[in-house]
Amino acid sequence: MSSLFHLAYHVRDLEAARHFYGTVLGCREGRSTDSWVDFDFFGHQISLHLGEPFATSNTGKVGDHMVPMPHLGVILQMAEWQALADRLKALQVAFVLPPSIRFAGEPGEQATMFFLDPSGNPIEVKGFATWAGVFAT
Repeated sequence: MSSLFHLAYHVRDLEAARHFYGTVLGCREGRSTDSWVDFDFFGHQISLHLGEPFATSNTGKVGDHMVPMPHLGVILQMAEWQALADRLKALQVAFVLPPSIRFAGEPGEQATMFFLDPSGNPIEVKGFATWAGVFAT
């Protein structure tokens, strides 16, 4: 089965969101009104609505790190992940967890990075050498 996910969440400022998701992350903008905007988030649909973002806290223990929960994310092939990591570093995006490799040499070895959108919504981007690694145990 092939499917796309759709996620709708709040942002405080649509123009700041448009800049971040469109210009910084390189996501294509879709439909919009004066109170929401859709983006093609790496092949999936996100809808950003004006409002107060959900509360988050660094309570997710993954390896040696406490990561923001809840968070949204995407998994990319390693070359795409590296290109995005390089782009975000060049644009001086502040990282919650800078680009790094975790679980090195283990099943599920992955690259990861965490950052916040302008409204404080946490985003994780993972990179895998192969899709088979995503669910490796």
